[in-house]
Amino acid sequence: MTDTTVERLLAALERPGENSSDFDLNPETVLAPGRKLRLAGVLIAVSLAGEKPAVYLTKRSSALKHHPGQIAFPGGKVDEGDADVTAAALREAREEIGLPENSATVLGQLPCHETVTGFMVTPVVAVVEKPFPVRPEPGEVEEVFTAPLSHLMQPENYLVESRRWRGARRYYFTVPYGPYYIWGATARILRAMAARMEQ
Repeated sequence: MTDTTVERLLAALERPGENSSDFDLNPETVLAPGRKLRLAGVLIAVSLAGEKPAVYLTKRSSALKHHPGQIAFPGGKVDEGDADVTAAALREAREEIGLPENSATVLGQLPCHETVTGFMVTPVVAVVEKPFPVRPEPGEVEEVFTAPLSHLMQPENYLVESRRWRGARRYYFTVPYGPYYIWGATARILRAMAARMEQ
């Protein structure tokens, strides 16, 4: 099962694809041509330690100013000390979920995703073969959980929903799992990955 999962992930990463954005479902949105985007990296860490492959996700603290309570990948903006976006994603995973250094095997990257908050996010795909003591980052992460890779990689599990944002209706992907409402950039990145895995 492990070898098959890694092979499928590697094959998906090799397939050509275009960048995505929070505006994919909102084509009427006009973006400033000279906008400056900040670089960020997120880690799609696939656990191979359990009975079935699963993806580590976080629930952000409800006390945070930005995106309180939302489901997200471990990750964040590239700092001066980071060698690149992969290093940033791995560092953030250490800080946010307690992922030990050198315990994740990086397989590659998905195309970048532009967020409505002005980040150009690179999703870094990695596998984690051994269990580790999960430690949510105090004040930042309310909960760390895993969602089955099989659930997240089925395009039919994704819904398009909408809400009013800054005076206009905005559409976005969701992929509900149990009590968790996975939506926005996290769901869009997973949806792009699911499409690649299905090919």
